[in-house]
Amino acid sequence: MAEVKWIKLTTDMFDNRKIRHLRKLPEGNNIVLIWVMLLTMAGKCNAGGMIFLTENIPYNSKLLAEEVDFEERVVELALKALHELGMIETDGDYFTISNWKEHQNVEGMERIREQNRIRKQNQRAKQKIAIEESHVTSRDSHATDIDIDKDIDIEKDNTVSIDTVRSTKVQPVIEEWNKLNLQKVISVNAGTTRNTLLNARLKEYGLEKVLEAIRSIDKSSFLKGQNKNGWVVTFDWFLKPSNFTKVLEGNYLDKGREVEQDGEDRKGETTDQYYARKYGIFQSNGSK
Repeated sequence: MAEVKWIKLTTDMFDNRKIRHLRKLPEGNNIVLIWVMLLTMAGKCNAGGMIFLTENIPYNSKLLAEEVDFEERVVELALKALHELGMIETDGDYFTISNWKEHQNVEGMERIREQNRIRKQNQRAKQKIAIEESHVTSRDSHATDIDIDKDIDIEKDNTVSIDTVRSTKVQPVIEEWNKLNLQKVISVNAGTTRNTLLNARLKEYGLEKVLEAIRSIDKSSFLKGQNKNGWVVTFDWFLKPSNFTKVLEGNYLDKGREVEQDGEDRKGETTDQYYARKYGIFQSNGSK
């Protein structure tokens, strides 16, 4: 996804009642500054207002304090105040800016999407010409053309809808997940990050593959809490794009081996595991 270079701030921002209230709190001016920094971070992530280090690594207060260069206690005060005023939301372990569209450069976002569409269309057109010029049999060439047309159609529909996933697909997913006897899922509500992510996985892989990935969790001791930190997989973590792919491909299945932990040497650790250990993203209560 193309980078977003700027976001919208209104000129009467400091006349806003919530901003005025924040400035009267202890560390109030710092809290307002942190709020603006969170807006810019959400713009950089360009994920519907979500804020994260990577798709697999959410911010906790310690990691966020290092990112914005404030003391952790000030960041904790800011997050608490912003959450109480409904300016940020938490979905699973991820921060999301409430009413993100108010701060988006909507026209700019449309231009970015249009530029991406044209760029991909030109790229596919070049690939198609190259294939047509190659010495292949007419049948193979015809089959390749069909594949390219399908790819173009897929890319045109690559923007994830935020509409509610049909209940006929949601319910089987919820039921299959709850068979794992982990943290139960009660609902997938429209307009939430959970709904958006589930919709995306269903569009990309289909219902059967989603159910298959859920069933594979039962064959992973690591995902069910048998790891150094006692971390247990959650439904929201599972739906993240990179996490889902790893689960579906069987990367967490029991294989009779343990992940090495060699301190700062990082031998045997992935980048995600390193950040998890260093910043305490995995908590003893099972959250990440």
